[in-house]
Amino acid sequence: MAHAAPRPRGMIEPAGTTDVFGARTHRVAKVVLPVLLGVVYGYWVAANRRYGGPITVENFLFGFFAGLVFSLLFIALLALAPKVRRELHAVLWAALSGSALGFLVIQAPSPGVLRSTILGLLVAAGVFLTMFYRFYTQEDATGHRLK
Repeated sequence: MAHAAPRPRGMIEPAGTTDVFGARTHRVAKVVLPVLLGVVYGYWVAANRRYGGPITVENFLFGFFAGLVFSLLFIALLALAPKVRRELHAVLWAALSGSALGFLVIQAPSPGVLRSTILGLLVAAGVFLTMFYRFYTQEDATGHRLK
């Protein structure tokens, strides 16, 4: 009995999904993306905090640890969020996004707590609506992807 040849990458699967990257690429991206975003976030926090002044050891360490914490939270979210219901999944993404932006904004010299809080809440609300819509249309009520 003849077996069908495996599909080459990039071909459209029967369910209508396209496999652009392999499983190995996705595994690598789950580590590289949080680290890369953490580096960018840490640099941005440090730049906001020094506001054009000289780069100091304190400023560098502050940015480094801010980026490290962001990366660890992002990795934890990638590991934990798919295991929860879609509502909480969207809330977790919104909480990370809103708090990260609020913290970023408060590092500037004179944004004010109210401004950073409002911006963080607006971003969190937008992320929640976007992610909830995505999960609502891509998953069933128990969190399994729709085929």
